[in-house]
Amino acid sequence: MIDRLVCADGGNPDPTSTGGKNPARAKELELKGWDYPRHLAGRVFSVVVHGDAAGVDTLRRILTDWLTDMGLVPAGQSGIVGRYTGYYKPYATSHDDLDQDTLFHEEVRNAARSLLNAVRLLRQGELKLPDGSLRDPRPK
Repeated sequence: MIDRLVCADGGNPDPTSTGGKNPARAKELELKGWDYPRHLAGRVFSVVVHGDAAGVDTLRRILTDWLTDMGLVPAGQSGIVGRYTGYYKPYATSHDDLDQDTLFHEEVRNAARSLLNAVRLLRQGELKLPDGSLRDPRPK
């Protein structure tokens, strides 16, 4: 999925122009001048990350930073979740720990609800992006 999203962030909308997977031709096209179309810009997202020992906050930030860098819009504070479940407990029982963490379940539901609300607002033209009319001086 991540590889496909990289292609969606300024990727070539016409794969026939490179004759398939021809890196030399793709490089030539890009160096001629490429406008880096942000195919997913303006869409909304939620991120949910969980772990049992380390890295939850870092991964949540990395994913959120990467998606916002591509021009996607976070679906509110409730749409960005990072939690530890079964912190430093045996991996063999981690699914039980996750099953029992009903507060985390509700946070995940809220992330989904926030995303649905944001999609609804976006489709109705009511989700206003303060920087939506600005031109990115460094598109890539």
